[in-house]
Amino acid sequence: MEKRQEENSINYFEEIKKFRKEKNAIILAHYYVDGEIQDIADFTGDSLALSQKAAETDADIIVFVGVHFMAETAKILSPSKKVLLPDLEAGCSLADSCPTKEFDEFIKLHPNHTVVSYINTTAEVKALTDIVCTSSNAVEIIRTIPEGEKIIFGPDRNLGNYISRLTGRKMVIWDGACHVHNEFSLEGILKLKEENPNAKLISHPECPKPILLVSDFIGSTKALVDFSVKDPSNKFIVATEPGVLHEMKKLSKNKEFIPAPGESGECACSECEYMKKNSIEKLYLCLKNETPEILMEKELMDNARSSINKMLDISKKLGL
Repeated sequence: MEKRQEENSINYFEEIKKFRKEKNAIILAHYYVDGEIQDIADFTGDSLALSQKAAETDADIIVFVGVHFMAETAKILSPSKKVLLPDLEAGCSLADSCPTKEFDEFIKLHPNHTVVSYINTTAEVKALTDIVCTSSNAVEIIRTIPEGEKIIFGPDRNLGNYISRLTGRKMVIWDGACHVHNEFSLEGILKLKEENPNAKLISHPECPKPILLVSDFIGSTKALVDFSVKDPSNKFIVATEPGVLHEMKKLSKNKEFIPAPGESGECACSECEYMKKNSIEKLYLCLKNETPEILMEKELMDNARSSINKMLDISKKLGL
């Protein structure tokens, strides 16, 4: 009881700032975590931007407030640094939908294909991959692959099919999906559009095709944020994880943002329970105790790094 009262009296924000300075740590947070964590982070962004930050930081400790595959990616890019994740149970349904053994067998069934994997995968899957991509650069990366080359794309079928439609490239696509984006309600979204005729529907390409077809704009998490700032509309229906609304509201205080409804209809949004496992208290304890730490075998990191570095190199050349 006394311990709980003591924890309740802690000013987590001040303690986090203190530990961050003392330990030369950097806090990287994804747009989908709670707003109070985004506010205290050194950098908030989508998967591509966070990967770039992890690769270039001179901090001794990287605290990745996101999900497991993101912290793994940071460790692969900065193997000499200590990488921490506030909750090791913060996984990813999309990464889980692509088990390593099954994906390896899938690749063997389609020999002589260039393997492009979405960053939302485990380190083991990245080690089987030729080029990693994110939703920010997937279209451009596919376009850099010569026309005659055959392509395997995994694991998100919605993103893969969207890229195929944009580029005209036929790809062998793994049948995986993000439970958050895949479970938005088309009926609920159409009802919202009817109730808010001046609102623009902006959607992440991980959403199913019917939702993308009725969208006014489709883009990565960062692209959705940028569009909401630049577009003159004052109201948006947002079909991605609602954590990003925090950044949108900060940047456009006079605009209204409505989270797209999930299929359950129980709430007006569709949250990622894995992202929400992160909390200010867990972030504080993570920095204080320097645990949980992301640890991987050197061989696995070396094998996975090539596909990530190819993505970073292409993105740099293209100015992404």
